[in-house]
Amino acid sequence: MAEGTYGEDDRGQRWNFVLFNPDEWRAESAGCYGHPVVETPNLDRLAREGVRFDQCHVQHTVCTPSRCSFVTGWYPHVRGHRTLWHALRPDEPNLFRYLLEEGYEVRMYGKNDMLSPESFATSVSEAGSRGRGGRHGSNPFREDDPRYWSFLYTEGGEPEEHHDFSNLEAGLEFLRSAHERPFCLFLPLSCPHPPYSAPEGFHNRYRPEMLPPLRPVCDTEWPRFRRGIRESRRLNELDADFFRTLQAVYLGMVSYTDWLLGRLLTTLDETGLADTTVVIAFSDHGDWAGDYGLVEKWPSGLDDTLTRVPFVVRLPGGARGHVVREVVELLDLTPTVLDLAGIPLRHTQFGWSLVPQLRGAAGASERAAFAEGGYDPHEPHCFEGHAGGEQILRAPGHIYAPKAGLQQRDPFSVCRSVMVRTNRHKMIVRSFDRWELYDLEQDPLELMNRIDDPEHAGVRRELEHLLLGWYLRTSDVTPWNEDPRGYIQPLVGERHRASMLSGATGS
Repeated sequence: MAEGTYGEDDRGQRWNFVLFNPDEWRAESAGCYGHPVVETPNLDRLAREGVRFDQCHVQHTVCTPSRCSFVTGWYPHVRGHRTLWHALRPDEPNLFRYLLEEGYEVRMYGKNDMLSPESFATSVSEAGSRGRGGRHGSNPFREDDPRYWSFLYTEGGEPEEHHDFSNLEAGLEFLRSAHERPFCLFLPLSCPHPPYSAPEGFHNRYRPEMLPPLRPVCDTEWPRFRRGIRESRRLNELDADFFRTLQAVYLGMVSYTDWLLGRLLTTLDETGLADTTVVIAFSDHGDWAGDYGLVEKWPSGLDDTLTRVPFVVRLPGGARGHVVREVVELLDLTPTVLDLAGIPLRHTQFGWSLVPQLRGAAGASERAAFAEGGYDPHEPHCFEGHAGGEQILRAPGHIYAPKAGLQQRDPFSVCRSVMVRTNRHKMIVRSFDRWELYDLEQDPLELMNRIDDPEHAGVRRELEHLLLGWYLRTSDVTPWNEDPRGYIQPLVGERHRASMLSGATGS
């Protein structure tokens, strides 16, 4: 298909958008990103037919902050969206609100972790979550068994019983219906989020011995939360073979998610929508999945297994099989979609439009990615398991009790942290814990912390300057609408005073 005018395809129609957004899928666990074992034929197909961004990094490694970031173009600190419980409020902009206000039909099926209850009416035409049962199997271990706390569960049910399947089907029903307006279909699915459990046919798809070596454990050179997680979850009592088994199940969950993507692509083909629809597949953050002897993720964990995610875009008539090797950020999603839709931005944001790259251009070699996480000790309302929040997370036996308990006992283990990452180096700065610096060319697995290495002192200074400049540029945003200013005209008498108090203008 030939390129149309700004915001339109070659028939003068506005682009449709489908955003396929699985939860906790890290980039390296996909075939088109180089994994030697996992089967992801549908993401691989999308990459062949579109553009794959090799180094896309999220702005936070927890669901809500990451999602608030990629639909606003804001870093989490800009408006305090740094926790699970502080979603976008009605006065704040977001990608879906832009599209809805410009006449798009906006549908959202799956998990939220993005919009406050008051924001749905102004952001989506319809939203819902279907089929809550059948998500995963059960915990097969006794509570006194260290494996109990690992998130490794038994096999789930039939693939069609999983609630991701139900939410996908809701989206496919919409695609098969008549469309009078351009649309955006957002599919925020749950897999491969822990517990580690895949449906039948996927759970045991990969044998542990097939996997490449996992990243080793090293508690001494890394921040305190790694040791805290391993001890509180009793992961330090489990051997390397166990973590390989766990990661094999995680890869089965990835393949199940890819199978769902295949159903989506097939439906777009069958309905004839593929020629007018931009498809974007991406995740909100990654998962350790046994690497470093760890499971799940942590609010201030900022290694590549957590920050680097798949980001693949198929634009009809755009570049095919193009790979962008340079760093991009997940918050680029909002300006890119709005650019394709021909909708001008009406708020200050920090993402870059990637439309030139979708047409075949290279990325910006000088660009750096930034991410952040964690809380300050003076923010008790932010920590997981806090009073007034989801206190069930602290209930004895709950799979998340070790996580909430560690944060409550040791606030410094989840202290404020920021990351700057270039194509060559990464530095992580923490308010109350160990800093990290990695040479990613020599050490792509981030195993050798160079923060105190004299040979890397110059790199450290350079990255510190990048972080300082980033904070200066992104510390806040100024609204675009203006309030009247000038001298206040004097009001004389009780009538004028009463008018002002009642909200009347007076004369």
